[in-house]
Amino acid sequence: MIRTFIAVELPDKFIPEIKKIGSALDMPGIKLVEPEQVHITLKFLGDIKESDVDSILSALSQINCRQFEAKIKEVGVFPKLAYIKVIWLGAEGNFDVLHDEVERVLSLFKFEKDHHFSPHATLARVKQLRDKSLLLGNLKKLEHIDLGMMNVGSILLKKSTLTPAGPVYETLGEIRLKD
Repeated sequence: MIRTFIAVELPDKFIPEIKKIGSALDMPGIKLVEPEQVHITLKFLGDIKESDVDSILSALSQINCRQFEAKIKEVGVFPKLAYIKVIWLGAEGNFDVLHDEVERVLSLFKFEKDHHFSPHATLARVKQLRDKSLLLGNLKKLEHIDLGMMNVGSILLKKSTLTPAGPVYETLGEIRLKD
């Protein structure tokens, strides 16, 4: 079994800004995502059989969604400021249509449906926060950040291997969206 998810990768041009954001969030109790690994998860599939990879990629190739421009901006939190577990970078664009198409083409596989999809890229996970007021102050400074535009031209089926140093991602396949 392999742990998998479907993602949109952020372009390398955003890495320097993600590193700057990370340095503002880097404090005890916060586990940062490596800037090169920050991505938008369209759907977490969980554990699948390796033998299912080709049929999942084949299903994903049936997605009916055109390429689109997306804006990457704003830093926020889940579930709420009073109880922060995840710090994220916002994504605006045709992600709801793309997510709905992913759900549609994968419905035969009986994956659990995502009922509250919110396009974002996880920047950090909060483990045990020691200085909440410092974090809240830094989040306030970052909330209106704007990294700019990107083209969403493909989606990736990714394998995630959990290690003590953090997850290691491997691309199992790429599906291009329609022009």
